[in-house]
Amino acid sequence: MVKFQLTGGQGLKMAAEVRWLLLVSAIILAIARGNDGSAPHRRFEYKYSFKPPYLAQKDGSVPFWQYGGNAIASEENVRIAPSLRSQKGGIWSKEKTSFDWWEAEVTFRVTGRGRVGADGLAFWYSESPGGHDGPVFGSADQWNGLGVIFDSFDNDNKHNNPYIMAIHNDGTKVFDHQNDGSTQLLAGCLRDFRNKPFPTKAKIEYYQHVLTVHFHSGMTNNDEDYEVCIRAENVVLPKYGYFGLTAATGGLADDHDALSFLTTSLHVPGQSPPTIPLPIDAEQEKLAHEYEEYQKKLDKQREDYRREHPEDHQGEGEEYETEQDRELRQIFSGQSQMFAELRDMGRKLSEIVGRQESTISLLSQVHTVVSGGGIPVIGQNGQAVPPQHAQVPPQVGAQPVMARHEVDALLTQQRELVNTARELK
Repeated sequence: MVKFQLTGGQGLKMAAEVRWLLLVSAIILAIARGNDGSAPHRRFEYKYSFKPPYLAQKDGSVPFWQYGGNAIASEENVRIAPSLRSQKGGIWSKEKTSFDWWEAEVTFRVTGRGRVGADGLAFWYSESPGGHDGPVFGSADQWNGLGVIFDSFDNDNKHNNPYIMAIHNDGTKVFDHQNDGSTQLLAGCLRDFRNKPFPTKAKIEYYQHVLTVHFHSGMTNNDEDYEVCIRAENVVLPKYGYFGLTAATGGLADDHDALSFLTTSLHVPGQSPPTIPLPIDAEQEKLAHEYEEYQKKLDKQREDYRREHPEDHQGEGEEYETEQDRELRQIFSGQSQMFAELRDMGRKLSEIVGRQESTISLLSQVHTVVSGGGIPVIGQNGQAVPPQHAQVPPQVGAQPVMARHEVDALLTQQRELVNTARELK
């Protein structure tokens, strides 16, 4: 039996290598587990979303949402609070959520003529709707849920606005207006969101009790240009709640416009989202049944009439166009247009050939006169007249207008042009 004996240095070296391999293996395993289905399953929730175009219906309502106060809804956006003093407004989802985790992406604009704006805009996830004219940026105080506030006015005069903050309330806290809520916030970041060249965006995610707020400053048109503004762990919100946006103005005023609100439900990997059965409206079911009955009666009356009046049934359907007839009509129409274009082209080519033949005839006369010697003169009828018959005095030492080889070359070119035109015709 062969025995191996390691020295102290070799043993330490081998132990270090083993620890290093174990560490690398653990890291690789953690990465593999992190990449293996760790991302949540996402599903768009249309009942908790709105976006242009046709954001508002003809009657001014927003589907699945209700707004009030000084809010104004249009096809392109919802002006939650206009740039007038002491205005408040809000828009809230009509239905309570039916999922545990979610992500809401809000696209908005806050614009004003002043260097300082007021008061701001707020995103809400609350156990109950907060209304439209409350004391906290248009919403009710002592809410049970989450508020992400975009505060544009510096109440505490600390020069720390515009500011984005997340506040968790259990329904008992009163918002601290004097300190701009700084004593109650979970986290926040100092970001300017007023008067940007492009719409600003906020992506609020709540997944497995972790709250993350990503912010798009609106300085670029890149939809993915987000940065992390807030991250807070161990945040426990009500299991189900309502989404809302509110805004308010004070002595200073900005336009607070919400362009879109897109909600996505998040589901743990391996757990398929619950299927939501579509509600059957009793009135709709009744109307559908009545329509079926009416259709059956109409078909029966049609068959009875055909049976009693067979002569009227012979030409039935002739006034309607079948799919084959429609295709034949379109083909015939296209061929008729092609024939008309070809006929027009032939007419134009005939005119060109006639003009070229007249030119050749005139040049032939010129060639004949030049060949006989003398200067051709064009008469009143457009024909070449020999100089001895022309009513002009002869000039001493006059030369021909064109040399003979030049006339021959011109005639050759004209004949080639006429032949080419005839071939095209």
